[in-house]
Amino acid sequence: MSLMVSISGIRGIVGETLTPDVIIRYVSAYGAYCRHHAPKAPVVVVGRDGRITGGPIADLIISTLSMSGVSVKDIGICPTPTVQLAVEHEHAAGGISVTASHNPMQWNGMKFMAPTGLFLDAAENAAFWALAETQHPYARWDAMGTVTRMPAWVQRHVDLVLALPLVNKDTIRKRRFRVVVDCVDAAGGAIVPPLLRTLGCDIVEMACDVRGIFSHTPEPIPENLTGLAGRVQSEHADLGIAVDPDVDRLVLINEKGEPYGEEYTIATVIDFVLRHVRKPDQIVVANLSTTRAVDDIARRHGARSLRTPVGEINVARVMKAAGAVVGGEGSGGVILPELHYGRDAIVGIALILQALAEHGGTLSQLKATLPQYAIAKGKMEIRGMAPDTLLKTMAERHAAGGTVNTDDGVKLDFPDSWVHLRKSNTEPIVRIIAEAKTADAARDLVGRFQDEIRKLAAS
Repeated sequence: MSLMVSISGIRGIVGETLTPDVIIRYVSAYGAYCRHHAPKAPVVVVGRDGRITGGPIADLIISTLSMSGVSVKDIGICPTPTVQLAVEHEHAAGGISVTASHNPMQWNGMKFMAPTGLFLDAAENAAFWALAETQHPYARWDAMGTVTRMPAWVQRHVDLVLALPLVNKDTIRKRRFRVVVDCVDAAGGAIVPPLLRTLGCDIVEMACDVRGIFSHTPEPIPENLTGLAGRVQSEHADLGIAVDPDVDRLVLINEKGEPYGEEYTIATVIDFVLRHVRKPDQIVVANLSTTRAVDDIARRHGARSLRTPVGEINVARVMKAAGAVVGGEGSGGVILPELHYGRDAIVGIALILQALAEHGGTLSQLKATLPQYAIAKGKMEIRGMAPDTLLKTMAERHAAGGTVNTDDGVKLDFPDSWVHLRKSNTEPIVRIIAEAKTADAARDLVGRFQDEIRKLAAS
């Protein structure tokens, strides 16, 4: 496994592909990038997701930045969206979140941010990566950057969420929700329970110790959350909440112990925001792989929906340019511009609880008020065939049968379903995501395109 360098940052297996020399090379390049773009002596915010290797890596990052003449505001163990908020509010030149997102425990990495708090986009990353190809001089002893510890940013994140006009603490407190919380023993444990207590919830904590040794595979998908689902049932809870290690994805379990569906985190939030925020020509934004329920909900409220390539920065940039009121990704990523332009499970939790409190029923009843779809996912090996050629062929073959979008792979929209084909950046495979009115129909659609790709590859 090689080091992964992408628009989502840099990540690798600690001690194998993510080594001290790799960290120093990219961080010193980022320091040079910030010095070049900052109008004055740059300051960079650094935070980490709590995994066990994060402390030594953060120390190395902070030392490298300081010796590069860049000052650091160290906000400690916190969500990635907390780092994004701090960059914006502290008027920093950038930020680094030490995280490998939902990758297993042996992984770690770095997400790099612009002064806006947004992740570096494709052009910014290209300029940054180019700097990593050369060595950069370190600062003289009397020009080194300073280091300031700012652990209060976790509480400030909570305070900023609770100050939003869309969040009514009293309304939520009256419901006295019983909530089971799984933070996979990472950064979520430092912020989710305090948020829920402030909102008057009765909490059952699972893996909230922030010890950095994950209690299960960290990606918050149903097969990794069976323990949470069972606990929701045994505790007779109103819902279960799961977040990934850096707390940008929010996944829910309903009162029956059933997965709410990652897609329906963003669908529920979009419906709630559009019911409360009224202004002309409202726009919502989601990526091409997110549920069609987003489009249906937007139409229901007289709003427009826009689609982008997969990736938080792609969604955020279109949201900002279009003046969108809400958006996100179907993996459980909620973006509320009134707070900031980053996927944020903390604001997602507050908005979901507000929506549930106002609805007055159960979480499964709340979902039943939304358009119902099911998503299925699969993949196909394509050894011997160029993925771009395959995708071009698929677009041409289906041009007459549905709407074709080639902004990110190939998205084919049919009257009652869609399928999205995307090449992997790390494996010789094409990923297939399909949505239909039922789970069986979605699975059949994945199977149909797997067969078609298999025949194409064989020919």
